[in-house]
Amino acid sequence: MIKVRPTPSRLVIGVTGSSAPQLAHRLLLALRAPSVVETHLVISHGARRSIEAELDVGVEELHALADVVHDPSNLAAAIASGSFLTAGMVVMPCSMRTLGTIASGTGDGLIARAADVTLKERRPLVLVTRETPLNLIHIRNMETVTLAGATVLPPRPAFYHRPVTIDDLLDQTVGKVLDQFGIPHGLYTRWDGARPNSVA
Repeated sequence: MIKVRPTPSRLVIGVTGSSAPQLAHRLLLALRAPSVVETHLVISHGARRSIEAELDVGVEELHALADVVHDPSNLAAAIASGSFLTAGMVVMPCSMRTLGTIASGTGDGLIARAADVTLKERRPLVLVTRETPLNLIHIRNMETVTLAGATVLPPRPAFYHRPVTIDDLLDQTVGKVLDQFGIPHGLYTRWDGARPNSVA
């Protein structure tokens, strides 16, 4: 009798060169303790520059938080194949350039290729798009990826959970992302109805 080993739940995380690499850092921290999924991290060349400019930790520290790190130029990586089973992929943050590449289906670079694989295998793809204001090209690219099965999840802050720090705001977005994959967390207090003394 052949024994089938259970496949670990894997999540692909792409980090691209828009502002707010803090989002990726908080996501990796949330998935690290306790570890509920095997994380496969890809940091684009542009993201390296954003990390250097905006984050107090370096690329090496982000690498250390992931289970597996992939070269962004390696199109032979495991995550470039649909036969490599994953729970899905999140691109966080997702630049407008990366959004456009995913929308075009060209698979230029490992992040775009892995996103294309995620869509073709009908797995969840979450794009945490970072840009404002939006032009019509951005909006149409968002429409294209949404029609293809992706979820566009801009990091819009909410205040019903009474955030006090920047980390509170980051954690709320990270929590919304984890919800898309059914990954349990306690990153923020969920809305459970209006307060008794609130005015309609």
